[in-house]
Amino acid sequence: MVIPVFNEAENIERCLRETHATMTQLGADFEIIVVDDGSNDETLSLAKVVAEEWENVRIIGYLENLGKGYALVEGAREVRGDLVLILDADLEVHPRQLALLYGVLVGFDADVVIGSKMHPSSTIDYPLKRRVLSIGYYVLVRILFRLPVRDTQTGLKLYKAEVLRRVAGRLLVKRFAFDLEALVNVRRLGYQMAEAPVVVTRERPFPRVGGADAYGVAWDTLAVWYRMYLRHFYDKVGPAADAKAAAGEVAMAPEGASALKRILAARERTASRSREVR
Repeated sequence: MVIPVFNEAENIERCLRETHATMTQLGADFEIIVVDDGSNDETLSLAKVVAEEWENVRIIGYLENLGKGYALVEGAREVRGDLVLILDADLEVHPRQLALLYGVLVGFDADVVIGSKMHPSSTIDYPLKRRVLSIGYYVLVRILFRLPVRDTQTGLKLYKAEVLRRVAGRLLVKRFAFDLEALVNVRRLGYQMAEAPVVVTRERPFPRVGGADAYGVAWDTLAVWYRMYLRHFYDKVGPAADAKAAAGEVAMAPEGASALKRILAARERTASRSREVR
């Protein structure tokens, strides 16, 4: 399980405890990887305290907030299992629904299963404004990419690990359209996608991505279309990504490499200040 987090101090302890308990009840071999995306609250320290209780919970992180997509790539770099569940820390979509996603994966011989708010059997507690935005985004994605799924944004997705590694090595790691970018590449590579119904509860008074972010979502979505169909970027980086994936690793796209340089520079500045204080 990979859980990207940013400023989730209020939720991280509950998230880890409920997720660990759920997976234990399912009886599967598992590990939980929390990727702290440069939080500036107590998220990282609280996660580490809880993780000390279990050997199969790992916490990784970095100093700079680079976006959820980058955190996903870092998580993919660390996974060791055969299947990877991507989970949001707010638990609006609870991990107990993994059993349903796994059933769809097996039953439909799929490589990726997406928890979908738009599935006819889903139960959602969403304000009308968010529903309208979701429908509008679905129409845009359908026109541009013809994906065989109705919802790309719900925070519960089950990947076969080898698929996630191939896809992660192609991502340019944007803040808003990383889910779409991943699924477009899943489709491009010929893998099978399926949707599963989900129960979505409202755990936050205000969504992390709302109407004010509509411009960013639209811009990043169009950028994915440009890279896919005009620049053919994903095809160009594909051989390197596939070679890494074959070795059980994840390649780093150019933008990710630039981000890593910033992280290392920030770490060096922090270490230098520490040496000066001593």
